[in-house]
Amino acid sequence: MGKTVVNAVGEQCPIPVVKATRALREMGEPGTLEIHVDNEIAVQNLTRMASGHHLTARSERVGEKEYVVTVEVPVPIGEAAVEEPALACVPDARGDLLVAVDTDAMGRGSEELGKTLMKGFIFAVGQLPRLPETMLFYNGGARLTVEGSDVLEDLKGLEARGVEILTCGTCLNFYGLAEKLAVGSATNMYAIVEKLAGAGKVIKP
Repeated sequence: MGKTVVNAVGEQCPIPVVKATRALREMGEPGTLEIHVDNEIAVQNLTRMASGHHLTARSERVGEKEYVVTVEVPVPIGEAAVEEPALACVPDARGDLLVAVDTDAMGRGSEELGKTLMKGFIFAVGQLPRLPETMLFYNGGARLTVEGSDVLEDLKGLEARGVEILTCGTCLNFYGLAEKLAVGSATNMYAIVEKLAGAGKVIKP
């Protein structure tokens, strides 16, 4: 298993996809293709490219303006014909929606069912045609953004696509989770109120 790395930082659409496709076709053995980019549009287009090749891709935000898209390549594709992705060379895929999450279990009744529903809710947010601009997590919702969370990978994927992930710092401290925050950043109540006041639309699970 080998790893091919493509540096497309600083490149604009459609160059990252062009470079990644070329590297993918040149891979002579199973392995992973790792593409480094600096914008969310490239992440979205690279994910579409992988889907067109029937390959699995995951994305991660590794810096303020650096993202890594990793494509698993179980079998080299060579020059096989594939479905060309519809590239979206537009500035942003986010709307003015804000998602506020104050619990780690959705609804009342069964806590086990509530956790399952919350996992489905977070996944569904990632399928929206226009992603939320910000997701706020406070009180029990703070448990969703820390190490061991069942929705951590989904949240990291949303962050990599440009969604701002903010968790109440007071809440993290209260639950003893301040050192375990694994996605986004901690914030304060003043910033939370500002985000809520400035949002075009707010939804809560």
